[in-house]
Amino acid sequence: MGTPDFAVSSLAAVCRAGHDVAAVVTVPDRQTGRGLKITFSPVKQYALDHGLPLLQPEKLRDPVFQQQLRDCNADVFVVVAFRMLPESVWSMPPRGTFNLHASLLPQYRGAAPINWAIINGERETGVTTFLLNQHIDEGNLLLQESAPIAPDDTAETLHDRLSAMGSRLVVATLAGIADGSLRPRPQPPAALLRPAPKIFKPGCAIAWNRPGRQVVDFVRGLSPCPAASMLLADPKGAAHQFKVFQAAFEPAPDSTVGEVVTDRKGVLKVGVADGFVRILSLQMSGKKRISVEEFLRGYDVSGWVVSQ
Repeated sequence: MGTPDFAVSSLAAVCRAGHDVAAVVTVPDRQTGRGLKITFSPVKQYALDHGLPLLQPEKLRDPVFQQQLRDCNADVFVVVAFRMLPESVWSMPPRGTFNLHASLLPQYRGAAPINWAIINGERETGVTTFLLNQHIDEGNLLLQESAPIAPDDTAETLHDRLSAMGSRLVVATLAGIADGSLRPRPQPPAALLRPAPKIFKPGCAIAWNRPGRQVVDFVRGLSPCPAASMLLADPKGAAHQFKVFQAAFEPAPDSTVGEVVTDRKGVLKVGVADGFVRILSLQMSGKKRISVEEFLRGYDVSGWVVSQ
């Protein structure tokens, strides 16, 4: 059961390992874009390409869908980046239902663990398989594997590494369930739990009054999607919305929070609490993503200011 690219790696690994995939469950097709074109989830596309049985329920409590699941006679359900399952579904298979989560549980429970680990400046994260229960991301642990977070990692690069690592963990978890060697264990208590809630557009605005390294981590954690955002106003008062994909911190003792500095050639930076954040890659609203050098060839931002 899964939807995005992150889940495709695990599905492919399960198939390569020789397991009998009784069915693939993913979201219904959606209409997207101005032309309302029908699009398939990445998991559906993989299932179609490899001739796997496919289920796309609108509602997981639908009795017809649940009967289809029972008819699969699956030993275990594997969940990777899917929807919250009702107990009538996750309790169905005799060997249980397990989920792959992109963090070292119990930390970063929630919908956006990869993003929040980078935003919070973590140096380590990982992947976890755990049995589902009635609480979100709180079931008994099966396997875990840690991974470092590099200073230049973005949500995209870390996503790809954890997707590959997670696919291997899923296969190892299935092997441990099959031979009975896995012993589920409760998640350990934590003095301070760091959550990973879903990220919405209003929460993507850069707070320039924060320390520079925190701002850069915020940019990395949201790059390339949904992307950190900034709003600049030109001398005439017109506001310009940008997505920021890459940034670097330059310590300085005399910066002014929100000050926009440029050499009109290749430097565009904004003052933060302890220096400047230099913008390296951005996208103006309605335009394509470009480097700052390309942007400054077309725009003179002298006199522009941060707009709230």
